[in-house]
Amino acid sequence: MKKISAEEFNTLVRESKGDVYVDFFAEWCGPCKHFSPIVGVVAQDETVYQVDVDEEKALAFEYEVMSIPCLILFRDGKEYKRSVGVISEKEIRGMKQ
Repeated sequence: MKKISAEEFNTLVRESKGDVYVDFFAEWCGPCKHFSPIVGVVAQDETVYQVDVDEEKALAFEYEVMSIPCLILFRDGKEYKRSVGVISEKEIRGMKQ
């Protein structure tokens, strides 16, 4: 998984075709540390990026990320589904439905 900046977000997420997961997190967040390895498994065969909400506050504000971890699935550059909190690998993959 690659941690991306707001500038990279425009190219890698907003201009993307297909499905892209974005994990909004913070280094100090305990649940985020637990969630990261689960998302990492999904990242082995899906496109997954991470956005640090402390470094990219404007981006977190734009997408109304109020609680973390927050996983947003983008489809063709638009938000398709989101989940807040720690979920299982199966639930992450199920977001594509």
